[in-house]
Amino acid sequence: MSRFALFLRSCLRNVLRQRRRTAIALSAIAFGVVALLISGGFIGWVLDEMRELTIRTYVGHLQVARPTFWSQGASDPFGHLIQRSPPSVERLRATPGVLTVAPRLSFAGLVSKGDTTLSFLAEGVDPVAEAGFGRALIFMPGRGENLGPADGAPGAAPAAVIGQGLAANLGARTGDTLVLLVTTPAGSINAIEVRVKGVFLTVNKAFDDATLRLPLAQAHKLLRSQGVQSWTILTGSTAAAQDLLPRVRQQVAQDGLAVRPWTELADTYLKTEALFARQLGFMAVVLALLIVLGISNTLTMSVMERTGEIGTAMALGASRRQVLAQFVLEGALLGLAGATVGTLLGLALAAVLSAIGIPLPPPPGLDTPIIAAIRVSPELALSAFAIAALSATLAGLYPAWRASRLVIVDALRQVRL
Repeated sequence: MSRFALFLRSCLRNVLRQRRRTAIALSAIAFGVVALLISGGFIGWVLDEMRELTIRTYVGHLQVARPTFWSQGASDPFGHLIQRSPPSVERLRATPGVLTVAPRLSFAGLVSKGDTTLSFLAEGVDPVAEAGFGRALIFMPGRGENLGPADGAPGAAPAAVIGQGLAANLGARTGDTLVLLVTTPAGSINAIEVRVKGVFLTVNKAFDDATLRLPLAQAHKLLRSQGVQSWTILTGSTAAAQDLLPRVRQQVAQDGLAVRPWTELADTYLKTEALFARQLGFMAVVLALLIVLGISNTLTMSVMERTGEIGTAMALGASRRQVLAQFVLEGALLGLAGATVGTLLGLALAAVLSAIGIPLPPPPGLDTPIIAAIRVSPELALSAFAIAALSATLAGLYPAWRASRLVIVDALRQVRL
């Protein structure tokens, strides 16, 4: 057996000498790792759901528009219209990995029902293209349905879907007639009547309180103008969008257009992600401190109990460096064992909880509870394991240093006692 193997075996026997103390230390490490994995996995699920909802409801994976649209479009929404669909956008529809290319036209105006008049934000959309976004808008039973292909057909009766908050403030229900009044790009006033086909809701109350959607053909008729402000692209996955970005950027640049990924447009999501990242980082720091304190206490007690043994070993020729390495390795063994047990338990518990489902109270406006899950990413599992193992190793440095600094004569006195 090699010298290192003998040394490792000696360290392992010392760790297992006080089984109760070792079990307590391992339990503390494992519990901390499990807590970090479960909480981080829940945050991961929340962020995944929020990201997909933001992409499918608002920004898409990629957006194509004039380069000045994102910086100046809010103050001059009609100053950046693209009147005809450029060839590059048509080619995007046939690009592998692109599921949907949906034109959108945003504008504002006044909506009236009876004596009630409110301001609104509207989106002119292609109902066929928007169907590719899935259930971005939620329509509860009895609240109608989303716009369909027939609503965007030539000669179809004007129809719109309206946010739940805006509908409540207007006192509007499915089937009611609303009057939309806008200022056209030319500066004139125009109005049309639309029938409420459905009342939708999302998890964004501010969006529901002010927004309605109508077919792009009806939006053009209302505004007396053609064109759109942007094309929203939906890809097969969020990861695929980053791979497609250079190719899309190269194609649309030929027509003087620009493209932005969702990461530059989803400001609310990015701020929420940063907040959760800080919270998770704080939990990781707390876990590291708990491990350092626990392992340091365990090894310090071990040094006190084995003072005589340490003095005897040093008297027989063991160097201070070897004593230092022995206690550091014992701390590392405790950390690796606790991190391994905690990671395995955390992954198993996450799988069980996800299979069962975690019921959460329904958000405002919904009567269906949300079933949450725990999504532990490989990065999170590796980080939790590394934090536990490294913290335990670092925790052993001070007790190991104390052991290596013992005076041989003083340590040998403990043997006679």
